[in-house]
Amino acid sequence: MYFLLPGIITALCVFLLWTKHLVIVYLYLISVGIVFVSYWTNVSTMKTVITAMTVNDTASGMGTEAYTSILEDLLSLNLGRLLDSSGYGFIVIQNYALQCLLAFIFNYVHLGPRYPLVQKLLPVSFMAPSILAILPFPTSILQHAPVFAALLPLALVKFVLWCSALTVVQTVYGGYQHARNLLSNFGLSTLVETEWMRLNVPTVLRTFWLLRVAEHMASLLSNHLNASDGQQAHLNLLAFTTVLSIIKSLLVRGCETLTAVLGMTSIVSYICHYIGCFFQWILLTEDDDDKSIGTVSAILFYILALQTGLTGLDPEKRFVRLCRNFCLLFTALLHFVHNIVNPLLMSLSASHNPSLHRHIRALAVCAFLILFPTSLLVYLWSQHATSTWLLAVSAFSIEVIVKVVVSLMIYSLFLVDAYRSSFWEKLDDYVYYIRAFGNTVEFCFGIFLFFNGAWILIFESGGAIRAIMMCIHAYFNIWCEARAGWSVFMKRRTAVNKINSLPEANADQLHRLDDVCAICYQEMKNAKITRCNHFFHGVCLRKWLYVQDRCPLCHDILYKAETETTKDSSSSDDTTDSSNNEALIPAVGEGRDGTEELILPSSSSSSSSSSSSSTSNISKSNNSDSSRSSSNNSNNNNSSSSSGNSNNSSSNSNSQEMAERKSADVTR
Repeated sequence: MYFLLPGIITALCVFLLWTKHLVIVYLYLISVGIVFVSYWTNVSTMKTVITAMTVNDTASGMGTEAYTSILEDLLSLNLGRLLDSSGYGFIVIQNYALQCLLAFIFNYVHLGPRYPLVQKLLPVSFMAPSILAILPFPTSILQHAPVFAALLPLALVKFVLWCSALTVVQTVYGGYQHARNLLSNFGLSTLVETEWMRLNVPTVLRTFWLLRVAEHMASLLSNHLNASDGQQAHLNLLAFTTVLSIIKSLLVRGCETLTAVLGMTSIVSYICHYIGCFFQWILLTEDDDDKSIGTVSAILFYILALQTGLTGLDPEKRFVRLCRNFCLLFTALLHFVHNIVNPLLMSLSASHNPSLHRHIRALAVCAFLILFPTSLLVYLWSQHATSTWLLAVSAFSIEVIVKVVVSLMIYSLFLVDAYRSSFWEKLDDYVYYIRAFGNTVEFCFGIFLFFNGAWILIFESGGAIRAIMMCIHAYFNIWCEARAGWSVFMKRRTAVNKINSLPEANADQLHRLDDVCAICYQEMKNAKITRCNHFFHGVCLRKWLYVQDRCPLCHDILYKAETETTKDSSSSDDTTDSSNNEALIPAVGEGRDGTEELILPSSSSSSSSSSSSSTSNISKSNNSDSSRSSSNNSNNNNSSSSSGNSNNSSSNSNSQEMAERKSADVTR
């Protein structure tokens, strides 16, 4: 193992080189290889010539006909004897042609000085042993001819190596400095991502795996054709069982080492990426975030391979385990497809999109996401006995079906709301309940998969990788999801309590107000009255309270703790309303300090449901004519000012002075 370490480090350094440096390294290695091939072929040829000359001398001593040298055949133009494959003359001619080719390639690729004299001497140096073999020289000269022939090209190679030593050190140090600066300025993840893209690692792994599989396929086809002859061999090759046997053998050999698994992972990533692109093409959508399907699929497949010990299994068990891993990967891919279609469904339903074919495409993908997992479960449960693997596949499949059903139910609610003429106050509650049901089911399946993995870890196949993955699953898919769900529930309950503490507007107050809700711009048939005498829908105000506790118009605190000292209600109403008249425009138009206090909710469920419902309501108002929008805005300001004027006329002089001071403070 320790003897392999220098080679591994050298190979890694060569792999990390830039393209221009890599070309130089390859040219140098080619030139070195040419020198050794030339020397080896010259030595082999000289041994053959010396052996033939020894046989000729023996035959001449016995009085038989001797074959002294090739020069006699050349002078007598005895082509038959020269081209005789059993004679050594043919071997010398072959070596001469090979040395000419090697000399031409070496002249082109060597990195040494290209002086005219050196360039002319190189072909002579390569072909000298073959020329000497033609002439009747003693065997001692022929025996040492390959050594002297290799001196000039070998000297050039050595010269290049010593002259490039300083350049090699500078290149390695420059690469180290570049990596160090990138690591200190941008972090390890940026360094890894930059080098990954520069080296084009996925393409390298794919090429390696495809070449490996192509070599094995050629070997299988050759063995099959040699086993049977003629037309019967071609018919057997086209048989379905033979094709399946070849594919099975290729898959088994394609994951027998960790490097081969990396190559197969790159192929899987490539295929999954284009599956995601295919569904994007069907849905007529493009999202850069969805292009990570290939990356996530590759990581999942490699983790499954390490988790199950794929490389250490017997060929038959390895094939079965590989098929199971592919099945798990495909069910996970269905979840990725749902992540593509879900936001499209929400946008189509909330925006009142009249494009019917886009709705049909999205619904067709949803139907596929329901029917395919169902068919897969029916087939697997009918063909396989109950096992931990089958339970995991079933959990993933049922989970994706539940997620699609939840998306379709919310899509239907938003679609109904888009065609309603009045404000649907209960929509937010219905969306919350449906999402809560879906999240609860996902959470239960997360707990089930954790216990399923624990059973595998304890009773079937343990390992450090499986234990680590279980810990990651327990933290992100169980603990974080439970904490986020509890946060959403507490935030919603707090908002409901705050809304219930506010008074309800009666019909007379709404008639005198004659305005729309300042949050959703919809007509108010019922409303809540804030401490600052502003009217809003209860649902809209509750969604606003998910974000912050201040009035959307004047930024006054909507809800205070019970321990706070209560003030006189009439005086409070007069002063806050008087301040609202002056604080309304800067609060909304200029973006006062209160708007900078917006903090997004931590839960994706509450924010998505609230934003979706708000989008649906806002889209309705956008579909109305411009005169309605302008009248709503003017009515909103007029109602605030008229309310403030009526309260100001009924207040005494002391409350007016107090209101003016508070208004000045708010303006500052």
